Amino acid sequence: MRRVAITGLGPVSSIGVGARAFAAALRAGRSGISEISAFDATGFLHRRAGEVTGFAPGDLLERLDPARWGRTSLFAAASARLAVRDSGIDPDRLTGTASGSVFGTTGGESRVVELLTEQVVAAGFPALNPAEVAAVPAERISAAVNAELGLTGECLTLSTACSASNYALGHAYDLVACGEQDHVVAGGADSVARWVHAGFSRLGAVTGLACAPFDRDRSGILTGEGGAALFVESLDSARARGARIYAEVLGYGLNCDAEHMVAPNAESIAECMRLAHRNAGISASDVDYICAHGTGTPANDLVEARAVHAVFGAEPPPISSIKSMLGHTMGAASGFGAIAAVLGIAEGFIPPTINFQEPDPALGGIDPVPNVARAARLDVVQNNGFAFGGNNAIAVLGRVA
Repeated sequence: MRRVAITGLGPVSSIGVGARAFAAALRAGRSGISEISAFDATGFLHRRAGEVTGFAPGDLLERLDPARWGRTSLFAAASARLAVRDSGIDPDRLTGTASGSVFGTTGGESRVVELLTEQVVAAGFPALNPAEVAAVPAERISAAVNAELGLTGECLTLSTACSASNYALGHAYDLVACGEQDHVVAGGADSVARWVHAGFSRLGAVTGLACAPFDRDRSGILTGEGGAALFVESLDSARARGARIYAEVLGYGLNCDAEHMVAPNAESIAECMRLAHRNAGISASDVDYICAHGTGTPANDLVEARAVHAVFGAEPPPISSIKSMLGHTMGAASGFGAIAAVLGIAEGFIPPTINFQEPDPALGGIDPVPNVARAARLDVVQNNGFAFGGNNAIAVLGRVA
């Protein structure tokens, strides 16, 4: 088993594009929330989301023709290109080695499906644009990454919803640790879409102006979008080429309780944390910070806090939610969480939970790092990712000794 390092980061987000801009926004507690422009939100009670405004894929990509790909695939490919650039590796080296990609998603190219549906309703099936039909399959998300980077190794898209990026990072860890792949670009991508906004609105889970995880008066999520990519290789490879090493993937934990379609289960989440700790070879007391799933809904935050207390006791480490800044980016959410965790390890800070006003006594006095980033030495960070259907995935990241 080889040790596994993260040497490149590629966030394409509503608060910044690229590792430096993203880190600066996290430190500043910047909000990426704006009025929805992806679709006509007239009629919705709430009309704000974390959109990546001004996204120009042609400015970031080197190989792909943006006209042939959906927005989610372009987020994935652009974030992957940024991660490779950030890693400092010669891109030509990737085409001659066992290198691949693993990306997670919730909605895939549902923006394209919505567009095609409008065409059918307006003029029937003969009106469908063949190029847009070709862009529909969700597997094109990772295919876009391989095509953009010239990769010939594994090309896998995972659809475990809001924990999918952690699933992808865990799979990348296995591929590299076991020697099946030399380099893997792992992460997730999703786009703001009408059906997602409508679905969460019908659940009563969307808030109005600001997402406020762990706050006493929290009232729901805001949907978001973007692409989050991490460049993963063996620690030996990173050291041999003199790469900057952000952090090490220590391990991960996965489980699925399948108890309820939308309601999380505290006992199952707590067991996933224990699985992650055992796989990473650590104990709960080693964790310096938890990058929370932290959706901002009353039920989810309460269940996550209960699970944390069950594993860590009465005084758990600081736990903050970057969804307060980005919104809920669905399949990319735990990818952005992993990037934030890695930056925290490398640069010595904990991202804040913004929009926080009043502690919730029901959460047992957790420390959400309210509103202002905190300087801290982080040796071990736990990145939480939970999804509908009880799909839980937790990655454990650490400082390289």
